[in-house]
Amino acid sequence: MRKDWLSALASVGLAVLVGAASAADASPTSAGTDVQPAASKVTLAVSAAEEEGTEAQTAAFEQCGDACAAGGCNTCPGGDPLTLFPENDWGLEVGGWLQAGYNNKTDGKFNNVPGKLNLHQGYLYAQKTADGECGLDWGFRTDLMYGVDGYDAQAFGSNPGTWDYKNGFDHGIQAWAMPQAYAELALHDLSVKLGHFYTLIGYEVVTAPDNFFYSHAFTMYNSEPFTHTGALATYEATDKLTVYGGWTLGWDTGFDSYQGGSNFLGGFGYAISDDISMTYITCVGDLGWRGQGYNHSLVFNVNLTEKLNYVFQTDYVGTDTDTANDDVGINQYLFYTINDCWKVGGRVEWWQRDGDSLWEATLGLNWFPHPNFVLRPEVKYNQGSALAGLGLPEESTIFAIDGILTF
Repeated sequence: MRKDWLSALASVGLAVLVGAASAADASPTSAGTDVQPAASKVTLAVSAAEEEGTEAQTAAFEQCGDACAAGGCNTCPGGDPLTLFPENDWGLEVGGWLQAGYNNKTDGKFNNVPGKLNLHQGYLYAQKTADGECGLDWGFRTDLMYGVDGYDAQAFGSNPGTWDYKNGFDHGIQAWAMPQAYAELALHDLSVKLGHFYTLIGYEVVTAPDNFFYSHAFTMYNSEPFTHTGALATYEATDKLTVYGGWTLGWDTGFDSYQGGSNFLGGFGYAISDDISMTYITCVGDLGWRGQGYNHSLVFNVNLTEKLNYVFQTDYVGTDTDTANDDVGINQYLFYTINDCWKVGGRVEWWQRDGDSLWEATLGLNWFPHPNFVLRPEVKYNQGSALAGLGLPEESTIFAIDGILTF
């Protein structure tokens, strides 16, 4: 470990205390997207005798980027996050995170234990990067999770007693899961995964640090698989085009084929321009517990400005099962980066299952007092007849907040 973790944790606490002190001492500023005071206003406010001190303060501001106020830097420490065992010369890396959160009402899967502070993800991974740039290379990745999210990360599309599903991994509201365990081969622009791995479908993911919001879209946890077992090839055809193709044992399986699950998993990602990209991923065939059918996700990611990002996603699922045959979802996200410490985001979603619809709107903040820690408060409003089919009230407003410490 490169740095003493006690020092790292102490720096998080110090950042919070310094931020509180800075907020108390700072003079009020007008509302706006640029929180750094204009240089002309600062210059007019000081005498010639104070110019030298002002210049030193300005230099300190610049080290924090935009995260500054009139009283000094606003707890925006720079540098890279600390890692448990950073990637070495052989490509081996070990890391993880701890995620704990609170929500006042249930929101279906993931956030389904309301009214208390829960450990959602105690996560540990080990991986060796497969780098095929100079020739054939190998790698691997294995992930282990414990917490209330463990049930949703298990291979619940398998037969009971297989891999991590109903195999003694459950402990009350918390459970163990092994959502990834695969080997990888890489040769130049081609790589192939063999084993158990996360899906390519959709925009939101299971791993908490890779999402902006604490909660998830209904589309993500009702119309998309979480994991697969099989083989998946990735080919970087050009600088703009990446092609995916492989075969899996249906949705959410762990080295098991539930009711003959066998399907194609693939698609492509394409950079339309420097600021616009799209990804199309599909599953076709026997999806296991979701039946025989087809599903896809189409995601457009657009950088409107250097700080403003827009994402559009649409999903479709059509299967031959007796219930839940057809799902359609449209999600839209808008994210604004205020500075290195603060980001604000919104999500609006419409989702339909067999004619019953719902919509939800979520507003959230991300605060990074330290590169290894983020706090994510949010408010989510749900409404629609499809909620009853998910065992939820047809209208609700949910407050939630979580923190993630990476290592």
